[in-house]
Amino acid sequence: MANHKQALKRHRQSEAAHARNVHYRTTVKTAVKKAVAAMDKGAEILTAAFRKAESVLQHVASKGVIPKKRAARKTSRLAKALNQNA
Repeated sequence: MANHKQALKRHRQSEAAHARNVHYRTTVKTAVKKAVAAMDKGAEILTAAFRKAESVLQHVASKGVIPKKRAARKTSRLAKALNQNA
């Protein structure tokens, strides 16, 4: 464990950022799972779930939690699946 004041503060900050990033990743996984689960349901539910997942992916990518290209890839694959089921 660090002893200097700055190192202690940096440790606190990194723990807070880690907790925030874990929350963001969990939110992304949940949104994507809900979108995939909505494939069997109606078009309205599927579209709403896709929009929510796309929004969450873009938000998390803009924060730097996940790479922007990964978010784009996930969004693209969801859109492709949505168009096949629609």
